[in-house]
Amino acid sequence: MRAGERVLPSLALFRNNKGLKLNKNVKKKIKTVCTILFVLYLFLLMYFLFFADRIGIQSFEEREYRYNLVFLQEIKRFWTYRDQLGIWSVLLNLFGNVVGFIPFGFILPIIHRDIRSFFFITFSGFTLSLCVETIQLVTKLGCFDVDDLMMNTLGTALGYLFFAVTYLFYKRKKGETSNGKEEK
Repeated sequence: MRAGERVLPSLALFRNNKGLKLNKNVKKKIKTVCTILFVLYLFLLMYFLFFADRIGIQSFEEREYRYNLVFLQEIKRFWTYRDQLGIWSVLLNLFGNVVGFIPFGFILPIIHRDIRSFFFITFSGFTLSLCVETIQLVTKLGCFDVDDLMMNTLGTALGYLFFAVTYLFYKRKKGETSNGKEEK
């Protein structure tokens, strides 16, 4: 038993005499699970971005249109007033947008094999973020913020990079023989 199999015994099920290789049935199950997780992730994302803290507080007419079109303004404001706002609010604002979009960049290339381009995935994350920010502006359920666009896009790019590293690791393991030497 290898070190990785001691930590994740399920890896032993996928190992054969030519290294780590997933059969078509396992790949199909992974894709199905990831598709379900992706849909759940999108629902949770929409809930937290639009409804979590705002339902029933004010009527549509009482809410105001809020927007920030100055690059890095909100990030600077949160950093300047970090003592008054508290570290939790600052971290949530600065890193919440990044962390919230990492799953988008990680799961999307798993469920759509033909669109595994860094540019395409990152642009898709930017497009989703732009739609979210626009809906927040139009519905007055939040603030259209260019800093959020940047942080959400960064999160998508980091998610894709995490996918790419994981996929590279898988491809390398797939090419190893059971004694650890590269197969030709």
